[in-house]
Amino acid sequence: MVTLRELLATASRTFAVGIEILPRPLRQEITVAYLLLRVSDYLEDSRELAPEAKIALLEEWRRVLGGEAASEGLIRRLGEAEEDTPDAAVARHCETVLEGLGRLDPAARAIIVRRVRESTAGMARWTRRGSVFETEGDLDDYMHEVAGRVGLLLTELFSLRLSGVGEDRDRMMALGREFGLALQTVNVIRGLHEDRDRGWVYVPAAFLPDPGMRARDLFEPANRDAAMAVLDRLVEKADRHLGAARDYLRMVPRRHHRVRLFCLLPLLFAVRTLAISRTNPEVLDRETKMTRREVLAITRRAKLFGFSNGWIARYCRRLAERGT
Repeated sequence: MVTLRELLATASRTFAVGIEILPRPLRQEITVAYLLLRVSDYLEDSRELAPEAKIALLEEWRRVLGGEAASEGLIRRLGEAEEDTPDAAVARHCETVLEGLGRLDPAARAIIVRRVRESTAGMARWTRRGSVFETEGDLDDYMHEVAGRVGLLLTELFSLRLSGVGEDRDRMMALGREFGLALQTVNVIRGLHEDRDRGWVYVPAAFLPDPGMRARDLFEPANRDAAMAVLDRLVEKADRHLGAARDYLRMVPRRHHRVRLFCLLPLLFAVRTLAISRTNPEVLDRETKMTRREVLAITRRAKLFGFSNGWIARYCRRLAERGT
């Protein structure tokens, strides 16, 4: 039988690196939370499910998580998922993930269930609404459901497990949400072409230079200048959120070095990904991503120097240089 650790590696090798650094019991708790959310992601993003089926299955998944519905039918249905994606691979083994959830400490389990149910309900709401983003507020609302709530979930777990974390709870929760929005905005930028292919373009109409333009028109060669102007606005937005993410990291005491590393690695990866996406027209045609060599170098340096807030600030400035 597949293990949670194997599922985590299947879902995201990069994220698995950060989770493996965490101390127990956070390592197991965040592994389970991440995999539960990947099941929700599958139900939202699947190309083999119609929108009505997605909404119904997201709602059923939410009820199963809350103990309001039996899990057997959904487990059987997800076991038949045919897509060759990391999300589908996790969904096919959702029974293993649910068993892992059942083994967690009740306090942590309650946090995870509540936040994953909230995120799942938000995904269902946006699936029902469709890919219509009129304003930046609309985009932020969507990103809050799929990523901002993850920041809230993690902050609650950190407050539960770590001394000195959460003393200024309201500020840390707000910054945790911003951290989630930062990572999701970078995901929006690097996934522009792929999301377009499945009919979703995460660009608010308010960002478009021409009121008569549609978001999907940005990918037309004749609209390249307009597309680059929109990219500039998305990059500026990501930069703002990443500033809040750096503030969040400074609120985690340095004695919790492994937890800081867990937070630091996705921050550094996002800063670097944003740097290679900035003013880069290739993001409209293919995924922009770091090389494996860059990932390894960033990880190695973070492990050595990530205890220092001053080093983090300097290294973020270096990574933000396009040609580094």
